[in-house]
This record gives sequence, structure tokens and C-alpha cells, in this order.
Amino acid sequence: MHEFTTNLPVYREAIRQTLSIVGVSLAAGGVLGLALGLVLYATRPGNLLGNRAVFLAVNVLVNVVRPVPFVIFITAIQPLMLHTIGTTIGTGAVTFALSLSAAFAISRIVEQNLLTVDPGVVEAARATGARPVGILLTVLIPEALGPLVLGYTFIFVAIVDMSAQAGLFGGGGLGDFAITYGSQRYNWPVVYITVATIVVLVQAGQFLGNWLARRALRR
Repeated sequence: MHEFTTNLPVYREAIRQTLSIVGVSLAAGGVLGLALGLVLYATRPGNLLGNRAVFLAVNVLVNVVRPVPFVIFITAIQPLMLHTIGTTIGTGAVTFALSLSAAFAISRIVEQNLLTVDPGVVEAARATGARPVGILLTVLIPEALGPLVLGYTFIFVAIVDMSAQAGLFGGGGLGDFAITYGSQRYNWPVVYITVATIVVLVQAGQFLGNWLARRALRR
């Protein structure tokens, strides 16, 4: 415990790095995933902007990328990271990879939740002359907001989990702290405290997500 106290400033910085990685990844991945999910829903044959070719292309892409484990995914996209952000290690690289990985997972969640919206609501909006994009943004998303919030909460938990692997790529954060100052030095209290910190972060995010979802469902 004395060594943990000595490394307290590093621990605090690791928490800050984790929050930064998770926050940016959830925001960037959330926006991109929402866009992909809207495309999947809208271009599905028979839907607002039905286009079989576009739907099949995006659907196959999501199906291929989504199940790939994060460690393999971040390794596979290293050429893309080099071309885009100029590095394959560090916090920036991990955040970039997490954002993409989250986007593909979120896209499926968005599509599935939009499909649960009563088709009658869409038809009613069409009858009033609303354009497809307007229906997507002002009718479908508000109708599915509660389940969408829960879906994003699930992804938040997954991102926290994946961010702990950042230490394998020099990405900093709590995972890096646990490896460098804990397991590599056989300092198990550091590992356990780090695990407890991650659990607290996940529980706080889950609580907030559940609260927001309840508010959305009651409106």
C-alpha cells in the first residue's frame, strides 16, 4: 500500500486518461454509429429510403467488423491509424480505434431500436408530408430515445472495458497503470484498487444511463 500511495499522482492521471479516452470514444463513436444505424434503417428494402445495394454494403461491413475482438481490431487498423493520425501507439491511437469499434456496435443497436418503433407512427408522419430525413430525426429517434439511451449505456460499459486494454498499446489509463505499477511489479493491491476503480466508473455510468432512460420513457 505504501507503493500505491507513492504512485497516487500517477493513479489520478490514469483516471483522467481513462475518462478522456472513454468520453471522446463514446462521443465520436456515438455520432458515427448513429449515422450508420440511420443508414441501415432507412435503406432497408421497403423503408424510407429503401436501397438494397447500400443496405447490403453497410450491413456486411457492420457484420464483419462488429464481432472482431478489440485487440485484433486495433492491430488490423494500424495502417489506417498511421495514415489518419500518424501513430499506432498512445492515447490518441487507442481513442481512434475505440471510436471506430464503438461506432459499428452502436450502429446495430440504433438500427434494431428504430425497427421496434410502430410503423403507424412513420406512416402518420408521411401522411403529413414530412420528408424522410425529417422523419428519421424528429419522429423515429425521439420515439426510440429510451431504448437508445440504454443501448448507449451498454456501449459505455464496453468502452470502459476495452479502454483497460490501452496499456497493451501504450495508451495510458487505468489498464496501463494496473499493468505497469501492479502486475509487472507483483503489487497486487494496485491491481485490485484499479479493478475497483473501473467497477465504480461502470456502476456510475450504468446508474446515469438508467436514470436518463427512465426520464426519456416517461416523457
